[in-house]
Amino acid sequence: MEQTVVESWIFAHGTFWALVPPIVAIVLALITKEVYSSLFLGVVMGGLFISQGSFPAFLDAVFKDGMIKQVTDVGNVGILFFLVILGTMVALMNKAGGSAAFGNWAKKHIKTKVGAQIATVCLGILIFVDDYFNCLTVGSVMRPVTDKFKVSHEKLAYLIDSTAAPICIIAPISSWAAAVTGFVDGEDGLGLFVKAIPFNFYALFTLVAMFALILLNVEFGPMRRYEDAEKVLDAQMKEVRKPEGKGGVIDLVFPIICLIVFCVIGMIYTGGFFATGDAHVGFVQAFADCNASVGLVLGSFAAFLITVLWYICRKVLSFNKCLECLPDGFKAMVPAILILTLAWSLKGSTDALGAKEFVAGIVSGSAAGFMNFMPALIFVIAIFLAFATGTSWGTFGILIPIVVAAFGGVDYQLMVISISACMAGAVCGDHISPISDTTIMASAGAQCNHVNHVNTQLPYALSVAGISFISFIVAGVTRSALISLALGVVLIVGGLFIMKKKKVYFNPLKKN
Repeated sequence: MEQTVVESWIFAHGTFWALVPPIVAIVLALITKEVYSSLFLGVVMGGLFISQGSFPAFLDAVFKDGMIKQVTDVGNVGILFFLVILGTMVALMNKAGGSAAFGNWAKKHIKTKVGAQIATVCLGILIFVDDYFNCLTVGSVMRPVTDKFKVSHEKLAYLIDSTAAPICIIAPISSWAAAVTGFVDGEDGLGLFVKAIPFNFYALFTLVAMFALILLNVEFGPMRRYEDAEKVLDAQMKEVRKPEGKGGVIDLVFPIICLIVFCVIGMIYTGGFFATGDAHVGFVQAFADCNASVGLVLGSFAAFLITVLWYICRKVLSFNKCLECLPDGFKAMVPAILILTLAWSLKGSTDALGAKEFVAGIVSGSAAGFMNFMPALIFVIAIFLAFATGTSWGTFGILIPIVVAAFGGVDYQLMVISISACMAGAVCGDHISPISDTTIMASAGAQCNHVNHVNTQLPYALSVAGISFISFIVAGVTRSALISLALGVVLIVGGLFIMKKKKVYFNPLKKN
C-alpha cells in the first residue's frame, strides 16, 4: 500500500516540487514577518502534496505523521527537554542575582561596546561542544552586558548564531564533528574532518567577518537600522531585572561551568566512554558515537540539580524559589519550542516528498563533468538544501556519501575539499534559513524577534557566502588552502575597510 501511495506522488516525489513547501514557508516568513503561520502553511502545503486530494491522508500527513510524530521523536524530545532545562537555568541565575552581578562586574571590566561584542564572540568560540548549548548559554550570559553598551538584540543574535554552527563545524571535539564522521563510509572520518578544516571557508570567513565588523565598526543592510535605533536600544537598557537573591558573579560562573562539564560528560557517556570491558571506547570515539540530544539532557539536568543545591547551601535562594523557576524557564522557551515543532514537521514533509533523492540525483549526475569546479557547485547545492530544509546534519547525510563515492580512490585532495564545501554550504544554508533550529535558538538566546534576526543576518551571511564561493573555485584549481584563505580574508577586510572609508553601507531600509 505504501509503495502505491509513493508512486502516486509522481509529480512531486523526488522532484523540485519536494522543496516547494519549505521555500513557500521561508518566503512568506520574510514577507509577512510572522513565522508561526508561515511555517504552518508550509506544513499544510506539504500535507496537500503528500495526500494527493485524500482528506484523511492530509490529516495524517499534517498531524499524525507530521507534528505529533516530530514531537514524539526521541531525539527531538531530548532537544525540547534540553531547551526547558536551559531556560530554567537562566531563570535561576537571574533570580539568584548571578546575572545582575556579572553585569555589574562586566561594566567595570568591559569598557566599550566593541569590548562587549568581542567578549561575546570569544565566549561563543570557547563553547564549541554543541551549537544548541552555545546559542542559549552565550545569550543568557552576555545579554545583560551587551544591553548595557546598547548592542541591539539583532546584533547579539547575529554574534551568537555566527559562533554556534561555524565554530562547531571546525572543532574536532564537538557533536557536529561526530555527525560528519558518521556519514563517511570506508574512510577515516575523523582524519578527513581534520584535513577539511582549512578548506571550510564559510565557517572560517564568518569568524573573520565578525571580528572585522566589530573592530572597524561597520554595519550594513537592515542591521544598521537596529544598531542606530536609539529608542529601541534605550528600551533594552531599561529592562527591569529584579533578582530575589543577592548572589555574586560566582553564582553565574559556577552554574555555567557545571553546564559545560556535565554536558561533555553526558555526551561521552552516551558514546560509551564509561562502559566497561569491550564496550569501552576512547574519548574521541565516544564523541563520534555520542547521542548529542540525550547527552545534553543528562548533562543539563545534572547541572540543574547541582545549581539548586549550590544556591540552597549558599542561602542565595530557597528550595521553593528555585522550583518556581521551572515554569518560568518553560514559558521563556515556548516560542522556540513552537517554531522548532513546526520546522521539524516541515522537514518531515520534505523528506517524505523525496527532497534527498532529488538533490542526490543532481549531484551524482554532475560529478563526472567539471571536476575542478565541483567544490564550488557542491557548496551552492548544500546551501540551497540546508536553507530549504533547515538542517545541516540532513545535508551532510545526503551529500557527504555522494562526495566520497564520487572522489574516493580517484582524487583524495579534491574529495577533502568537496567534503569541506559540503560542510561549509550546509552551515551557510542553516545560518540563513528561518526554519533552522540553530537560527531559532539564536533568536531565543538573544531575546530577539526571529524574523528580525533572519533579515539582519542575511546580508552578512550572503556576503561571506559569495567570497567563500570564489575561494572554493580557487581551491578546486590550486588545491591550496593557504591561497584560498588569503584571498578570502583580503576580500572581507578590504571590502569592509572600503565601505567604512567611503561610507557605503547598503541599507535598503534607511537613507544614508
